[in-house]
Amino acid sequence: MSLPGAEVYHEVSGAGEPVVLLHGGFCSIETMRPQIECLSKHYRVFAMERPGHGRSADREGPITYRGIVADVVAYLDTMRLDDAHLLGFSDGGIAGLLLAIDHAERVRSLVAIGANTDPEGLVDEAEGVGSKSGPPGAPGDRARLVRRIEEDMQRDYERLSPDGPLHADVVREKLARLWRDEPHIPLERLRAVASPTLIMAADRDSITIEHTLAMAEGIPGAQLCIVPGSTHLVMMERPHLVNRIVMDFLAESTRDERD
Repeated sequence: MSLPGAEVYHEVSGAGEPVVLLHGGFCSIETMRPQIECLSKHYRVFAMERPGHGRSADREGPITYRGIVADVVAYLDTMRLDDAHLLGFSDGGIAGLLLAIDHAERVRSLVAIGANTDPEGLVDEAEGVGSKSGPPGAPGDRARLVRRIEEDMQRDYERLSPDGPLHADVVREKLARLWRDEPHIPLERLRAVASPTLIMAADRDSITIEHTLAMAEGIPGAQLCIVPGSTHLVMMERPHLVNRIVMDFLAESTRDERD
């Protein structure tokens, strides 16, 4: 489908209230496939691959959160969605926060997983893809799982990207700059988030627990969930647990809307 300045791949499945999935950096909707399969049993699920990710070709220029938000708004407009529930992971979670602040009327509810409001919230300064996977020192089995997931993400890029496997380094460098320089969301701006919100992170996330807690405390009425025994890639490491938590939150949010 066509967005301003880009042709992007997307999928729509299921029936019910709209839920829009926002994937992370150097990811594709394949990394959210367990969520698509679960949510589409109860909701109409919309999933778009951003330029430079998955099956969507890259475009000239840097990756910015402002650009990601503009793409999501254009996608909502193209799909004729006045508003939707948003489920965002990592960069997608950051975009979800910005949408809830600057386009509050478009957001029914928000789940932000592994998001940060400032680069200082990262455990280690981003130097490339993988630096957001989690802090060092994860137990052996968990570390091996993280490596396997990262290898799967690389293979997905090589298999899916219309730009070819050699373009991966270009996207990695763009993301490294993005994570080094952005976002810069003052915590006081989080007060503008009016939608029901769930902030989720892992106990071994690349976002510090203190930063995640400050985000949740800054959003009126926000819920906070720290998933144990997981890293930044919690959605892929523990998909069934994440799905159950998200489903419970969405059920509560939609029930509150009806009431």
